[in-house]
Amino acid sequence: MKYVDGFVVAVPESEKEAYCQLAAKAAPIFKEFGATRIVECWADDVPDGKLTDFRMAVKAEDHEAVVFSWIEYPSKEVRDAANQKMMVDPRMRELGNAMPFDGKRMIYGGFVPVLDE
Repeated sequence: MKYVDGFVVAVPESEKEAYCQLAAKAAPIFKEFGATRIVECWADDVPDGKLTDFRMAVKAEDHEAVVFSWIEYPSKEVRDAANQKMMVDPRMRELGNAMPFDGKRMIYGGFVPVLDE
């Protein structure tokens, strides 16, 4: 069964190109470790909520955009193995040092798809 890692981050608008370049460098590594699909989405129509919303969730500031992304794997086992490889891979460590956003405000988690059409 497929498995999905999902992420939401706040990225300074001025860092959009840096973020896109970082994502482009990371994608082949994720695929090398077993990911079947990587999707990065820059906010376009993200409304403010009354109780909560994407911006509040990551404490986005006025100069920041919300990025919603996910990585698909063939199974949770493949994802878990990929995460282990990423933790020790020097390429990922180097990319981690160049993140153009505050990683402390990133929301992430693993999900089992319940509908995939």
